[in-house]
Amino acid sequence: MLQPKRTKFRKFQKGRVNGILGNTTRLEFGEYGLKTLESGRIPAKTIEAVRRILTRKFKRLGQIWIRIFPDISVSSKPAEVRMGKGKGAPSFWVCRVKKGQILFEMDGISCQLAKQASLLAYYKLPLKTKFIT
Repeated sequence: MLQPKRTKFRKFQKGRVNGILGNTTRLEFGEYGLKTLESGRIPAKTIEAVRRILTRKFKRLGQIWIRIFPDISVSSKPAEVRMGKGKGAPSFWVCRVKKGQILFEMDGISCQLAKQASLLAYYKLPLKTKFIT
């Protein structure tokens, strides 16, 4: 699964995701892309699920670039534990995604196949996305 090898801090604060990130709003590698229309957090499991869907749809034809990486740990306490006694242990990793950011880029396939694959990816993602060329 996607997670960093080491981080500066073991546990992170939740923080807020707003604004538009300027350097990730254009296609850099591929011909087609999947762009977010809202801000939020995407878990590492979801990124991996979308990657699997795209590779399965392309059948070893095209190439995929993942433009996001989950580098923030989210902690949670176990079930049925009383309040207090500190913050919970890190349980999964997320990526903060801003509005207008490109998530995935695709190349080496037809436009129709890329559109179909991005529609399948849209169903898996927790945010609204848009197919761009």
